[in-house]
Order: sequence, then structure tokens, then C-alpha cells
Amino acid sequence: MANEELIYRITRAVYGRLGAKADERTVEALVMDVYRAIEPVVGGGGAAPAAPPEGGADRIIVSVFGVDHPGIVAAVSQILAEARCSIVDINQTVVQGKFAMVIVADISRAEESVTALKERFRGEGERLGVRIYAQREDLFNAMHRI
Repeated sequence: MANEELIYRITRAVYGRLGAKADERTVEALVMDVYRAIEPVVGGGGAAPAAPPEGGADRIIVSVFGVDHPGIVAAVSQILAEARCSIVDINQTVVQGKFAMVIVADISRAEESVTALKERFRGEGERLGVRIYAQREDLFNAMHRI
């Protein structure tokens, strides 16, 4: 079973137990704890490893939503640059004054944990008056299959 499929199954089980309104951070932490505990056992069973470029743990999805104003892209990009993360893909749009952006970033050389990056994005989002969400790509993909 590929890593993404295993993470998907664990995520589905956690949401099944906690309910759809469960805190996303709590679910993510539980899924990763369970995955880390069982991966050495099930990962060594001859299953082909998941391809890192397509949904691996080395990438994060950063989503930004709010009212458009100057400096949003610069602030989010600055956090990634300071953490030594590379932007793999970026898409942003403004619709009737509403700003939306999605960034896929490579975190393989990051000097901060994903948790630390999330906290920096949360704080910067508050400062900018926008919502910034960040999640590992493998978890993002698994959670959005539910």
C-alpha cells in the first residue's frame, strides 16, 4: 500500500471516530503519530514507496484568503525564503477585491518544522488580515479525498 493510501485510510478512521468537525491540527497530529508508529511495519512489506514529487512529505500547500491589498504575496514568500523553502508552483487571483492564493512549496531544505512554519503563517495572516493555512501535501491530498 502506498504511503498516501495509508495516510488516507488513517485520516478517514480518525475523522470517523472524532467526527467531521474535529480540529484539523489535532487530526493531522494524530494521523502522523499513527503513521510514524506503523510505517516501519507496513512500509517494509515490499510496497513501492510513494513518489516524493507528487504529494510527498517534502512539500506543503499554503493557501491564503482575504481582502486584497499590497504585500500579501511578499509576506508569504518572505516566510518561505527565510525558512529556505522553494516555491514549486504558485497561483493567485483577485476576484472583486477578494484575494486567493495557493502555493506548493518544497520544504526539503527547510530550517524550520512544518509546525513552526504554520505558526509563522498564522501570525502573519493575523497581521495582514487574511487567513493563511499550511499543510503537508501528503496530508492535504489524503484529507481531501474524504
